[in-house]
Amino acid sequence: MPELVKKFLNYFLIGVFAIIPIVIVLQIIIFVKAMVSNLFEMVYVFADSYVYTAIVFIISFALLVSIGRTIVQKGGSWIIKTFDFIIDRIPLLNTIYRVTKKVINMFLSHDQAIAKEVVYVEYPKEGVWVPAYVTNRQDNKYILFIPTSPNPTSGFTVIVDKSKVVKSTMDIEEATSFIVSVGVDYEKASEVNQLP
Repeated sequence: MPELVKKFLNYFLIGVFAIIPIVIVLQIIIFVKAMVSNLFEMVYVFADSYVYTAIVFIISFALLVSIGRTIVQKGGSWIIKTFDFIIDRIPLLNTIYRVTKKVINMFLSHDQAIAKEVVYVEYPKEGVWVPAYVTNRQDNKYILFIPTSPNPTSGFTVIVDKSKVVKSTMDIEEATSFIVSVGVDYEKASEVNQLP
């Protein structure tokens, strides 16, 4: 009987781990749908007209497309610069806004040399290697973000000497997949032999 229970528990855990990615994607879809629904309801309650609500959403969509196009073509938008100017004058909010913007820009940046570089570093002790994102460089020092499994948004920020890192051919997506999958999704196994 205990062997049968073990087998059922094993199947149960395999089933749970199999549907986790589906549940995460569904949660994101539900979150976005709830935000859009709340926004739609807020505009509709204010105007009490489906036509007005549809016009507001069409104008908002066109405005976001315009901002995105201007940023791609000119490197910035006057709307964003104006908002930056206003937020920069508000204590506490300016720090949160600036840091959030830098983190997002790091992942969206076209500067492949820094923003999308992944390295290996010995952490938390010698002989234990983990992938890390290079977030900045100062002379011969690397500023790294070391994400934790299975949630890559939490982790540690460290400063190490350039000599202490080993370059990786992984990109941000591959490194994130490695971290989220707790090492199961690792297509750069040949890199392991490079680690001292």
